[in-house]
Amino acid sequence: MISEADAHHVETIIKDFIALNTANTLKNKANDKAFGTPLVGFASGDDLLFEQYKDHVGPFYMTPWEVFAVTFRDTTIKAEQLTVISYILPQTEATKSDNRKEKFYPSERWARARIFGEEVNVALRRHIVQSLKDRNIRAVAPTLTPQFSVRISPKYGFSSTWSERHAAYAAGLGTFGLCDGLITPVGKAMRTGSVVAQMNIPATQRPYTDHRAYCLYFSKGTCKKCISRCPVGAISESGKNKLTCLNHLFPVTSNYVKESFGIDGYGCGLCQTGVPCESRIPHSTDG
Repeated sequence: MISEADAHHVETIIKDFIALNTANTLKNKANDKAFGTPLVGFASGDDLLFEQYKDHVGPFYMTPWEVFAVTFRDTTIKAEQLTVISYILPQTEATKSDNRKEKFYPSERWARARIFGEEVNVALRRHIVQSLKDRNIRAVAPTLTPQFSVRISPKYGFSSTWSERHAAYAAGLGTFGLCDGLITPVGKAMRTGSVVAQMNIPATQRPYTDHRAYCLYFSKGTCKKCISRCPVGAISESGKNKLTCLNHLFPVTSNYVKESFGIDGYGCGLCQTGVPCESRIPHSTDG
């Protein structure tokens, strides 16, 4: 039975965690929150997009059914009995403002949002799974399973066995930009997560048919501001060079973050800030 009440319950779990849980912190002196109010969307476990992802990325890419069946050792479950819960965690205005000013290295807030913000994201994934378990609902966070890993896709190079951004796209939460970031109603400066649950929640309607609909470069041939924001030239009209980007993150930003802020980790995010899609879906006049 499809339940709108279940959708509301899941949204409440996610939004209350970010609003009320002390885990939502940058762990700085001010104890600032890592993220603002989340967006939540849902996709059906049998959405054909997930099979298309597998076809495009490689056979190692997991569908919702595969990750659920392996986790619970239950091959009798049907894909249509599953729902992919996806959410967007927007960066705070303070974090975006600080990073907007940077030209080569990440700001301290942004680095903390990358490092400690992902700790928040992991805690939220676990909280969702446990909250559903408390209601006797089986659920799993794909990126927290032993099956999650980085692989090499013949077509796309560095790829993973599950993509949080692609789950969000399937759940109607955003489309991809020139730099590969996901442009959402609250912008591209965000983190995202997902959980696969044995629930029958109505899928969120996707307000787009093109996976690059919100990017001004692909929709209007304009903007390209993320190109100039990249400090190492990893973005061009052809897209993002993953290896060039990775070589900037490690060891360049990882060394900088440790030496400057005394924390282990990395970050950049310059292409996500100081651009028209930073905090919203850009208008045609923004290009």
